[in-house]
Amino acid sequence: MKLNLQNLFFFYENCNYLNIYPNTIEHAYLLILNDDLEKAKEIFITIDSPRAHWGITLVSILQGFLEKYPTYFQVRNFFEIDLDFLLKNKKINYVELLLGSLDILSNVNQETYKYTARVMFENKLYTASLKYMDKSKEIFYSDAELHFMLAKYYFLKHLYSEALFYINECQKLIPDYYPAKILRNNIEEMCS
Repeated sequence: MKLNLQNLFFFYENCNYLNIYPNTIEHAYLLILNDDLEKAKEIFITIDSPRAHWGITLVSILQGFLEKYPTYFQVRNFFEIDLDFLLKNKKINYVELLLGSLDILSNVNQETYKYTARVMFENKLYTASLKYMDKSKEIFYSDAELHFMLAKYYFLKHLYSEALFYINECQKLIPDYYPAKILRNNIEEMCS
């Protein structure tokens, strides 16, 4: 399989020294990037690990149907990483399929929309990020991390009163959250 290491994102900044061995999880992910979902699934099935079990679910989502629901921990541990992986590798059709599964996945793990929002934010897709933060807020409002993310979003957009509102909501839930204290100081500096 020929790799274009110049354009490949494979969980490392520099993939020039990347070695992928046959029938490994990495090999399965490379097959996903090459649109060989059936072969990727075959490899995931042969590996007994939490990551490979999630990989089977991921492939089924990318094929357009969910054969088996993932566990709470599979969504928590792997969804965000894989969404980011697919975005960075410009596999937009696969990203759309993952996004299409969010309602189902959020029934398994109520933080799914927040994970999606974080990936969108880190990839500078701010409008999409806000959309998923709002959806997350509808499911689980009392999430300090979500309020922190909203405060960061509004701070970035120079909407300081909204940023202050959400940092207050965050600190109501976790008063000593250190990143929130720093962000609060930054917000207050901009408001004065």
